[in-house]
Amino acid sequence: MTGVHPEQFAPVAVVSRSNVDESVHFGAVVCLNEQGHISFSLGDPAVQIFPRSSTKPFQALAMARAGLSLPPEQLALVCSSHNGEEVHLSTARSILKNAGVSEEALRNIEDHPWHVPSQHQAIREGRAKSSLQMNCSGKHSGMVATCRINGWPTETYLEPDHPLQVAITDTITEITGAKPVAIGVDGCGAPAHVIELHALARGLRAIATGAAGEEGDAIFEAMSHHPYMLGGDGRHITKIVSGIPHLIAKDGAESVYVAAVSDGRAVALKLSDGSGRATPTVLLAALRQLGVDTSGVAPDIAETVLGHGKPVGSVRAVGFTK
Repeated sequence: MTGVHPEQFAPVAVVSRSNVDESVHFGAVVCLNEQGHISFSLGDPAVQIFPRSSTKPFQALAMARAGLSLPPEQLALVCSSHNGEEVHLSTARSILKNAGVSEEALRNIEDHPWHVPSQHQAIREGRAKSSLQMNCSGKHSGMVATCRINGWPTETYLEPDHPLQVAITDTITEITGAKPVAIGVDGCGAPAHVIELHALARGLRAIATGAAGEEGDAIFEAMSHHPYMLGGDGRHITKIVSGIPHLIAKDGAESVYVAAVSDGRAVALKLSDGSGRATPTVLLAALRQLGVDTSGVAPDIAETVLGHGKPVGSVRAVGFTK
């Protein structure tokens, strides 16, 4: 049967409150060494998952190979799940303007910004939810622009048999080394591919090492040099990429994370409960397992357990040997 099964997960994080362990997160983690081989894992590295937004760099790679050429900060936004801050919205508008299309062409769902101050400002100004403000608008702007470049219809660009989506599926198959076992619908409306966890790590590793070609190199440069575009204020994706040289990473809904270093080391993880709470803690532990120096990551990335509004506990990774 396609998908996840409870027995494929192992304990990867524990939550403590007032010096008493309160909760346990289960998950699957896979670590690839410089040669691309599995050097460590927790749970089943072959678990079949929806990587969700963690595949955005792969989608961007397909767009770039289909002719989408953008400045690095715009290409980083195409790979992002952004906060919806003004810098993100203005960058998406620039992609659309240069492609000669309006915001109405996006066709992803409408939302207010994730970023709370930006969300409050939008509400104060009377701005309704919109596709542009939704966190996936960078990706959708890139998709629409790619369609315009190739003369493909924009009205149906979210359909799995559209030329753009076929190109994306082919690209995912190529760089992960395996054909997706299923294709569903993501929260934003785009096709969502099901792949094995270790294949997700292989795919981002290909981009980080240069194995994905010059278009992959452009994505690596964009993501590694413009981490604010990947998330924004307060986001752990931005803090992690900012704090570790030569690394790119992408978070995804339902507790998915993938990261890769230019020397070939790579990590992918999925927490079984999908809550997202322990994902940065587990990701950093997995990177340290590979010998990656994480000391440059801002310490406030750690999840804090509150009691009466004050820190009384924390989340710690378990099962790792380093």
